[in-house]
Amino acid sequence: MPTRKPKIPGPGHPITIEPTGVRVVARVGTHVVADTTRALTLREANYPPVQYIPLDDVDQTLLMDSATQTYCPYKGDASYYSIALAEGGPADAVWSYREPYDSVAAIAGHVAFYTDQVNVVLGA
Repeated sequence: MPTRKPKIPGPGHPITIEPTGVRVVARVGTHVVADTTRALTLREANYPPVQYIPLDDVDQTLLMDSATQTYCPYKGDASYYSIALAEGGPADAVWSYREPYDSVAAIAGHVAFYTDQVNVVLGA
């Protein structure tokens, strides 16, 4: 396997990470999956902002490891979780960079949610 060389954020592809500053709640239907006041907002290039929530503020009993993995040259290898609910929950709806590249090290220990599968509300 070829060695991956991390890309460094810069003017052509900026990435910023800062405290969100308000309560963030993530729900699937009526189930609260995460509730935090310690979220980080990651802004990357022209993508929509993403809320990264500390894993400690997530109901980890609802997370089921997935075999899915992806790679981002700016952030590193992403691992995924499905949300396990009695009535069935969304697959691969949660991701985490367990060992992110140094330029985005602040998101280690955090997870993010696909907002088309999980309702993420700021200022909840």
